[in-house]
Amino acid sequence: MITINSKQGVFLLNLWTKQEWFGNIRGDAISGIIVALALIPEAIAFSIIAGVDPKVGLYASFSMAVVIAFTGGRPAMISAATGAMALLMVTLIANHGLEYLLAATILTGILQLIAGYFKLGSLMSFVPRAVVVGFVNALAILIFMAQLPELTNVTWHVYALTALGLAIIYLFPYIPKIGTSLPSPLVTIVVITLITLGLDIDIRTVGDMGNLPDTLPVFLIPDIPLNFETLQIIFPYAVSLAMVGLLESLMTATIVDDLTDTKSDKNRECKGQGTANVATGFLGGMASCAMIGQSVINIKSGGRGRLSTLLAGVYLLVMVVFLSDILSVIPMAALVAVMIMVSIGTFDWGSVKRLKTLPISTNIVMISTVVVVVYTHNLALGVFAGVLLAALFFANKISHFLYYETTFNEETNTKTYRVVGQVFFNSADRFIEFFDFKEVVENVVIDLSRAHFWDVSAVYALDKVVIKYRREGANVEVIGQNQASSTIIDRFGVHDKPEEIEKVMGGH
Repeated sequence: MITINSKQGVFLLNLWTKQEWFGNIRGDAISGIIVALALIPEAIAFSIIAGVDPKVGLYASFSMAVVIAFTGGRPAMISAATGAMALLMVTLIANHGLEYLLAATILTGILQLIAGYFKLGSLMSFVPRAVVVGFVNALAILIFMAQLPELTNVTWHVYALTALGLAIIYLFPYIPKIGTSLPSPLVTIVVITLITLGLDIDIRTVGDMGNLPDTLPVFLIPDIPLNFETLQIIFPYAVSLAMVGLLESLMTATIVDDLTDTKSDKNRECKGQGTANVATGFLGGMASCAMIGQSVINIKSGGRGRLSTLLAGVYLLVMVVFLSDILSVIPMAALVAVMIMVSIGTFDWGSVKRLKTLPISTNIVMISTVVVVVYTHNLALGVFAGVLLAALFFANKISHFLYYETTFNEETNTKTYRVVGQVFFNSADRFIEFFDFKEVVENVVIDLSRAHFWDVSAVYALDKVVIKYRREGANVEVIGQNQASSTIIDRFGVHDKPEEIEKVMGGH
């Protein structure tokens, strides 16, 4: 048996922390640049969706990335302004303004911290694999659809440059020596930008998306009345933002776990998201969460540690504040090519082949998740729909694993029913149908040694059977309950309580 003293424990903890931070410095430094470049147009676009100045989304992306690098439960995962969160705050901004949004962002963070301390991150274990696959595929489709505005009503130059960008992304890695030393998305951005400037091609650039901020974010307290009326206004929005933010973040963590073959701390991620949103609200940013698209870019560009997330936020701020003149000339076609690569890489193409071999119920759950997400553009609704369908299919499947055996002792005139399986709300009626109430017997034994009672519906079904037999004049004995079944039957059942039986038998 190996024992570890306190000094060894501290050493191992420091080693683990150093590995998370400095185990992949070169890869994290390069991937951070690519992620920062991809974050800028998206942060601006999401700010426009929400109805706020572009700097609100950019400051949020900087703040979230930097804070979550220290507090999050998943290294290499990127958190920033997202479309799902932006859609939820449109009405609040339109009716009450930016200051109320900042207050709602802070409250969102507080609610997420509470969720983390109550270990609600563990609820991710209830999300089936089919829902995760549907979530990934839907997100891939949404990422691709988000690029379509940049590819419609444009000149042929945009299509040519986008195609060239995709060619560089997929072919550059095959070039000997340098192909594996530089990430192809970064090469694409540089090459397409130089071509555009060299040939003086007039196409849409990052600078056309909106004005970039020229100052660093500063600490501020939202200028709102601190009263109950304000809480009534921001609380419903904060609840929605907290739920969607955590759901999207935890789903992203699960996907990054799969991509890197590592584990994440979901409860720590809840706390980390909460801390980051509180900080973001005080720095003038909007509520944000993890981004699967940018996280996939980070992983595929070589990012593995917390340093990649931190540097993505730092690079972002440096670029928009100090290098805005250079940044503004990057063609959107280059970033569109990168995002299309992300879309293709994110989609689980194997899931299409598996449609022929997986159960129909699994396919329905996956496809329903995709359809709901794509139709509503709300990732949370799609996940909720998928989990609900999966739960219904599971309940229906389990209810079929219920059967019974009977024996009859002529000497004692006793009929014994041995019930096998799970008894709950969806199988309670089948349980009742097992019994022949018209058969004239003196004694009935219900053997539950191989059955399990899960809920009140199951207990009520047992009460109904026992009471109905007793009305027919039979003596009924229930035997063999396991401890859990016995507890719920004793607590909610009435068949073994004389005073309750009297009321039922008497019709009162």
